[in-house]
Amino acid sequence: MTNEIDHRGRTALVTGASSGIGAAFARTLAARGSTVVLVARREAELTRLATELHRAHGVATHVVVADLSAPDAAEQVAAAVADLGLEVDVLVNNAGFSAYGPFVAADPRRDRDMITVGTTAYVGLTHQFLPAMVARGDGVVVNVSSAGAFQALPYQLVYSATKAFVQAFTEGLWAENRGSGVRITAVCPAAVDTEYFQVLGGHEEAAFGRPISPDRVVEAALDAVDRDRMYTVVGLRWKVTVWSLRLFTRRRNALTYERLSRPRVRAAA
Repeated sequence: MTNEIDHRGRTALVTGASSGIGAAFARTLAARGSTVVLVARREAELTRLATELHRAHGVATHVVVADLSAPDAAEQVAAAVADLGLEVDVLVNNAGFSAYGPFVAADPRRDRDMITVGTTAYVGLTHQFLPAMVARGDGVVVNVSSAGAFQALPYQLVYSATKAFVQAFTEGLWAENRGSGVRITAVCPAAVDTEYFQVLGGHEEAAFGRPISPDRVVEAALDAVDRDRMYTVVGLRWKVTVWSLRLFTRRRNALTYERLSRPRVRAAA
């Protein structure tokens, strides 16, 4: 059953809004009439997007520059929103990044920041804004998860572990808040055409297929919100893939994905 959300007049806060999926969420929500609060580290990109959205849709746009790897980032963002005199109706936890390669060669500080941005910030921001939504009996929380949340991804170990956390966190929130008037969902794409793979160094073996557009992820997420679904996996191929994981042991799945994502030997230029 579909009960479509009217986004006109709402305030939506989107993290990781400077590019990719976050920017696509901001564009879509602004086009639907929402005030948008754009959160990320890169002020210039946020300012350009805020100007674009205001000119295109006439909505109010706000920029909050924040490093979500800071332990108190959620409190800082909430204080900035309060200073703007806004209440958040729609929270999109999207910020995150990955790295590619064997765990033994990884930078521990980068992994720590990945965990903080991909888990602690999600929980912290939800703590800041969900209670008021429940008190009002209305609101939306969208957590950007991954098809990788359902299976360990060798060579992207910490990233896939953060997404497994996000998935379990979202499913529990959904169950706890049924009947509250707040809709909570996780959107689970596989490879998306964003800066993600540039950050990984262009490793095609980490993608498991051709990347899809950020707009397709947003469309799937908002459709899941309208249908009050706990989560949605984006794309028929990946729906089948996630379902098929149940047919095999976790050991076999881990070994299969290790083989598929193993770094390829590249010929010298």
